[in-house]
Amino acid sequence: MKLQKIEYSDLKSRQKENYNYHKIASILADYGYNSIWLNDDWEGADFIAIHIDGNQMLKVQLKGRVTIDQKYLGKDIYIAFSLDQTSYYLYPHDEIFELITDHSDGAKKHGARSIHYIPKWLIPHLEKYKLA
Repeated sequence: MKLQKIEYSDLKSRQKENYNYHKIASILADYGYNSIWLNDDWEGADFIAIHIDGNQMLKVQLKGRVTIDQKYLGKDIYIAFSLDQTSYYLYPHDEIFELITDHSDGAKKHGARSIHYIPKWLIPHLEKYKLA
């Protein structure tokens, strides 16, 4: 049997979520994290990543783009997303929430924002959260 790579664009929504989880979990493994998918969101997290040192646990919400939402505030949530399946990011939600709401009246008014690209002003803030 010869394996064939798939086209991400051909995947259905749930398939894309599974694909992105496995990609990000694989990258986090390089940093010493074991990731566990949660069948039901727990405290806002789609999955948890536990470091091999036993002292660090990340609650991760998987998104398809830069996202903030007031429902995640104060829950110590990290947002993971992919930029065109080439670059992956994992950022602390509350920190980026504050930056975006300070910069966007719409985000401040609605308490949420989902951006399908990374605005130029936000790039320097997200670069430190880019996963290699």
